[in-house]
Amino acid sequence: MSASAEIFVVSGPGPGHLHPCTELCLRLARHGYRTTLVIPSRVSSHIPPSLASNLLITVFPIKASLRYSPSVSDPLNHPANQELSAHLEERRADSEVFRVLCAVVDLNVSMTKEVFWKFDVPVISFFTFGACAAAMGLGSWRAQMSDVQPGEARLIPGLPEEMAVTYSDLKRKPGPTGGGGPPKPGDEPTWVQKVKGSIGLMFNTCADLERPFLDYMGNQREMPVWGVGPLLPEQFWNTSGSLISDREIRHGHESSCTEDEVIKWLDGKPRRSVLYVAFGSEVGLDKEDLAELEAALGESTRYIIWLIGSTRYGADFSDRIESNVGDRSVIIKGWAPQLLILSHPSTGGFLSHCGWNSAMEAIGQGVPLLAWPIIGDQHYNAKLVVSHLKVGYRVAEDVSQGVKKDEIVKGIERLMRDEEMHERAASIKARFGHGFPSSSSAFDAFRDFINAGL
Repeated sequence: MSASAEIFVVSGPGPGHLHPCTELCLRLARHGYRTTLVIPSRVSSHIPPSLASNLLITVFPIKASLRYSPSVSDPLNHPANQELSAHLEERRADSEVFRVLCAVVDLNVSMTKEVFWKFDVPVISFFTFGACAAAMGLGSWRAQMSDVQPGEARLIPGLPEEMAVTYSDLKRKPGPTGGGGPPKPGDEPTWVQKVKGSIGLMFNTCADLERPFLDYMGNQREMPVWGVGPLLPEQFWNTSGSLISDREIRHGHESSCTEDEVIKWLDGKPRRSVLYVAFGSEVGLDKEDLAELEAALGESTRYIIWLIGSTRYGADFSDRIESNVGDRSVIIKGWAPQLLILSHPSTGGFLSHCGWNSAMEAIGQGVPLLAWPIIGDQHYNAKLVVSHLKVGYRVAEDVSQGVKKDEIVKGIERLMRDEEMHERAASIKARFGHGFPSSSSAFDAFRDFINAGL
């Protein structure tokens, strides 16, 4: 291909967006594509060294907020889009041959599509989460599931029977800003408008894990769909059973605990005896649920690694938590070396919000999950883990009503003791120890599509 041929990748803010977008850039570079990663400037310090040192990858930080309000009547006049447009104008003026094959745009920053269209650059919409959440949201909307009754399970034509929609699937606890995460039952998924005008859909997943959902999205949207993930660090697949060091992969995060301290503590624990507890980097539990979790972990006899930096109220609980859980725990504030923890043989379970990256990291390391979804795609991610892949349990059937201490304690014991579930999780890890074959096939199909001139 021509050395001037280029692909832009535009990332939303937050680790759940930045990590898969940076891994996508690295993968494109390994296939010889020149790539520009567009990011919010405030996350520039989190760019991994492997990306910063790659000669085929350019990072363009945008100073203005990439957050977009639908009330803006002219997206091209948004400050972030003006910065991107000026960058493209400059690039075009300085180059004899300006050839951008396409732009892969994170749904979270879909407004940037307008800029690329201005320069006649086709756009691929990028879902940093999995195909199950998108397919379930689309199917529930098209089937008008708003009248599902308690005790009923209603099938979505074209999706697996075990993914039938239940009453609790459609209930959502109010989010931290008053939102309920996904649209209400019967509403159009927000991503439907965001992908308009795109020539294809790219997902941070693969057919080995989500084939029915990828097929459903392709059939329903009538456009190419590629599952090129999970987009995890190359070291994740090439460790041959050894520990994965986060500090060598993920950059610029502060933590109250060093990797060496975590390793020393885990090395002293029996195999599969430790429960890892974390709820992501953006949204955590509310005060009531956090209090129930604290009480449950205090009553449980399991060894615990608890990342409380991910909770909105972690600072209020941190001292009390440490005194309550005691010597059988490590409490981490700030950033946890999650890949390291999940890859350690002493880790036997993960109590998680089921954010997509966290779920994929656990599944890739053979660690079953106790699912406690909070917002957005997490609810359908949990359903995928529990009902389709069968490598986890729900912490409660209906988390919208709040989760009680006894449910948490029971769920922890059920998860940690279930040998069959651990065997299923281990079999997935063994089958895909060097990456997912279908992901490579999908990437090849994407490459052929782009190289053919669309």
